[in-house]
Amino acid sequence: MTSVLQEIPHFTRLSERVVRILGLNPGHLTLQGTNTYLIGTGSRKILLDTGEGKPEYIHLLIDSLKKLGENVIISDILISHWHFDHVGGIDNILQYASENNLPSPIVHKKLDPEHDKSHHTFQQVENNQIFKTDGATIRSILTPGHSEDHVAFYLEEENAIFTGDTVLGQGTAKFENLGEYINSLQKLKQFSPDRLYPGHGPVVENGTEKLEEYITHRLKREEEIIEVLKKSETPLTPGQIVEIIYVKYPKHLWSAAEHGIILHLIKLENDGLVKNIDIESSKGKWTIINSKI
Repeated sequence: MTSVLQEIPHFTRLSERVVRILGLNPGHLTLQGTNTYLIGTGSRKILLDTGEGKPEYIHLLIDSLKKLGENVIISDILISHWHFDHVGGIDNILQYASENNLPSPIVHKKLDPEHDKSHHTFQQVENNQIFKTDGATIRSILTPGHSEDHVAFYLEEENAIFTGDTVLGQGTAKFENLGEYINSLQKLKQFSPDRLYPGHGPVVENGTEKLEEYITHRLKREEEIIEVLKKSETPLTPGQIVEIIYVKYPKHLWSAAEHGIILHLIKLENDGLVKNIDIESSKGKWTIINSKI
């Protein structure tokens, strides 16, 4: 649930070593567009994420490199995860380098054979892997939950984290596995970051507080679901749970909320707290296992 979107310039110097280039793909899920970042203080930059491949983006990226000085190039590309709005610009960037006799950037990503494009050649990203360029030391943090292959990146010089889609600059993030997602949020919180550079939306100051807010939000929703099931005399469908918890929200948001409730129920089932008594249904009917919890 996002409020009015804060305006984000196409090109922004966020610090002496971080420049944000907007992906020029605004939308309901992408907010102002995908944030891509040029990292480093020297002529060899690391690019984090590539937008979705809008033709206007590659021109903006080239102009941005020129703004940063003569002979500034992209030596490496770090990819947070497989979603199209983060990998879609890879081909255009590699094509530009080839056509202009520039070194081809090395593309680093946690491999995901189910979703990775067959023609892409990625260097595998491992947990706690170090990537360095002038003025920047970047450490990978495997953060599944939003997607199975998701990686965040810690910038040591700023005590900052590039969160990808694990944390957004506005609103809350979607996830496909809630248990993994909460674990990833807790992993990021252990870094006590001062600043978060999100995959969408504005920069987040007080990064540790934002991570605590995200964790608290998810655990509060979990508690609400348990309370609803405890008070019900009969098993409930996810849709019925949504009608109770989201009663004050517009009904057009209920469908998206139902998907989140299902993922919460799956986590609670894995935790041994609830059970689905209608496994024939795609969404099930759910009841509490232990009314004393």
